[in-house]
Amino acid sequence: MAIAKTKQDATEARLAALDVPIGSGWATSARQDALARVTTMGLPDRRDEYWKFTRPDTLVQPNAPEAALFDPKETPVFDALDRLKIVFVDGVFDPEASDDLTLEAVQIERLADVTQADIHWARDIYGVLETRGQDPVARPLAALNTAAATDGIVMHVTGKVSKPINLIYHHKSTTSDAILHHLVKLEPEASITLLETGPAAARINKSMEVDVADRAAFHHVRVQGRDHERRAVTHMFARLGEESCFKSFTMTANGMLTRNECVIELTGDDAMAHVAGAAMGDGDFVHDDTVFVTHDAERCESRQVFKKVLRNGATGVFQGKILVKAGAQKTDGYQISQSLLLDGDSQFLAKPELEIYADDVACSHGSTSGAIDEEALFYLRARGVPHGLATDLLTLAFLAEAVDEVEDEALREEVVGHLTGWLERRRG
Repeated sequence: MAIAKTKQDATEARLAALDVPIGSGWATSARQDALARVTTMGLPDRRDEYWKFTRPDTLVQPNAPEAALFDPKETPVFDALDRLKIVFVDGVFDPEASDDLTLEAVQIERLADVTQADIHWARDIYGVLETRGQDPVARPLAALNTAAATDGIVMHVTGKVSKPINLIYHHKSTTSDAILHHLVKLEPEASITLLETGPAAARINKSMEVDVADRAAFHHVRVQGRDHERRAVTHMFARLGEESCFKSFTMTANGMLTRNECVIELTGDDAMAHVAGAAMGDGDFVHDDTVFVTHDAERCESRQVFKKVLRNGATGVFQGKILVKAGAQKTDGYQISQSLLLDGDSQFLAKPELEIYADDVACSHGSTSGAIDEEALFYLRARGVPHGLATDLLTLAFLAEAVDEVEDEALREEVVGHLTGWLERRRG
């Protein structure tokens, strides 16, 4: 079906501003296929079902809106941890600021190099999981990423990686427009912890495709930078094998617009997928979590836990779906999305969905929105706790269920520390 003229014009204008990279045969083929998908689907607008709560205008316009540079004047998150650092500046790999990429049990390469190779395992993943994630919901910005990404990290995990790998994103140009694409392939029984930190660019379109083999484990913790004017759209596409584990947590503070999409397929029996997030925003802040989990095997477990704290007119969005296919018996699916509105000007928009075609499942979803518990606030005030501190304590308690999804205690403490800092700065 032909797309609307306005959408077609916007798509053509965006594509005209891009240079599709040239690579080896398989890379060029994947990019051309993705480009064809973008052209057919058209870039999103507010009339699209999964964009009706979030305006995509600044994500699809030809050039990135200017975003002022922001210095948080604080110690970088995870700075005290022993980790391997991989640094990107405005979407370009910085070898001087990065550590040596040699680490036992994982091979790390740059996407720009991999896509020049005639033969590479990346051909079986690059754009493949993204393409699978286009059905039944179109994700044209992800296809745009596959078509135009020029940089990223490619990781082949063959065993238990001894320390976390930290992708660090610096924003140093007010008009930077970055497109990054990462690939992670875990062999059977392998495990890795991947950290992501920083704002990345004035506008960032980032995708990650993760293939988790049988009995492998992928742990992901992301802290999106506090740049007030940044705009970001991110995608995670994951495929899980038998008895595998996928856990992802995202903390977001501030930013003009953030849209995080996560698409997970549980294709092996007894697999587990947890995706969670804690978001806090002020004023012209829009934060959108859109999640689609497909159960296509028996005895699998999935959890979606999202909490948002909103004030001064900020907007939070959650769109989450659990699809249980026929034959996916003994599925355990859980979904919760909640917002804490600290004033009467903010809003939370939610669209939770369940679609079930198996008869022996336990699936639930819930979504609530409300203000600070006045009774609990009174209890703390009556015991001498100042109003601002009491509000912060109740806010941290509200976010706790999402933060608890971070399995590693040291990482969890880092996240709590940064949440506490954000609240203290707002109180000050």
